Amino acid sequence: MNVVACVKQVPSSEARIQIAADGRSIDRSSVELVVNPYDDYAVEEGLRTREKFGGSLTVLSVGPTKAEEALRTCLALGADRALIVKDDALQGSDPLGVARILAEAIRPLNADLILCGKTSIDVEDHGVGVALAELLGLPHVSVVSKLEWIDERKIRVEREIEGAVEVVEVSCPAVLTANKGLNEPRYPSLPGIMKAKKKPIEEITPAELGLDPASVGAPAARIEIVLLEPPPMRSEGKKLAGEPRESVVAVLKALREERKLI
Repeated sequence: MNVVACVKQVPSSEARIQIAADGRSIDRSSVELVVNPYDDYAVEEGLRTREKFGGSLTVLSVGPTKAEEALRTCLALGADRALIVKDDALQGSDPLGVARILAEAIRPLNADLILCGKTSIDVEDHGVGVALAELLGLPHVSVVSKLEWIDERKIRVEREIEGAVEVVEVSCPAVLTANKGLNEPRYPSLPGIMKAKKKPIEEITPAELGLDPASVGAPAARIEIVLLEPPPMRSEGKKLAGEPRESVVAVLKALREERKLI
């Protein structure tokens, strides 16, 4: 079973985010960068699939040299191979541009299963995995929260929809995007970390994929971030003294007269 997991390096969810000087991006110079949490589920499922059927797990990313740290983490977990598509001209790619890059990098790998996180927590676009499947002409199921192998070529998956759980059967090759709860991602072991330091990370240029950076980078982007702003500061809360009955009356009065919520 030949599995490919697509990963992205993002700021940690615990990091204090600062807006860069351009007002349109995040300042990444002083924040902790990690593997996108939803991609952790994709990598874990790739490892479990390889352990079940044999074969290999390749992790793939598009990004700057710094993104190699995320791939190195995946190698420490047990991934067999790591690939990165690097070119400064790719900065500013939109989800469709990233999907096009990933599609051309994956085509020669003859993947039986392609796994992505459902979204990246820095952009929250939800679009890369689905667009990737369309570009490769493969069936896909998004936001997968449970996976069961029927046989080596067919999978039964569950995905949460509004008010229900949808059960879908899909045949490989296919693309799945992982949601929280799909599995419990493992932690890298010390031997795994040491081995990962010696494993190569293969670099690919857009030219090697037959891509003009201008066709997938910022010039070709159909989505542009115009402005980033921090959320407004919250006003201080009010503390109500007195008996519970009196406090309830005061809360209801404030919600009705001050906030106009009831």
